[in-house]
Amino acid sequence: MLERTKKPPIETVPLSFAVPPALVSEVRAFMRLKGIAEEKEAYSIEEVFPFSKEERPTVYLRGARYREDLTQVQLAEATGIPARHISEMENGKRPIGKKNARLLADALNIDPRRLLDV
Repeated sequence: MLERTKKPPIETVPLSFAVPPALVSEVRAFMRLKGIAEEKEAYSIEEVFPFSKEERPTVYLRGARYREDLTQVQLAEATGIPARHISEMENGKRPIGKKNARLLADALNIDPRRLLDV
């Protein structure tokens, strides 16, 4: 009897853009500038975010905080992590750590693994 095999994980990120019609040409120009072909359906994370593996958690943390429209002080109040530490994490001067990743992920509605450099 044949067993099902798991597909190996592929490091891609599905992206879709919702922009006003007036900005469509600007977004397409930016994609061309970055070397991203419009007809391609999937892009590797390296193509979309040209950051090193060590920089990705900091960029993700900053982006998630921005998406939730929180300041560093508001995020600090929500998590109990000092605002100074959050600033240092976003600037790559302090590792995030498992405990802080869980606290931040809960406050930002994201997967904590995205904040860990694994």
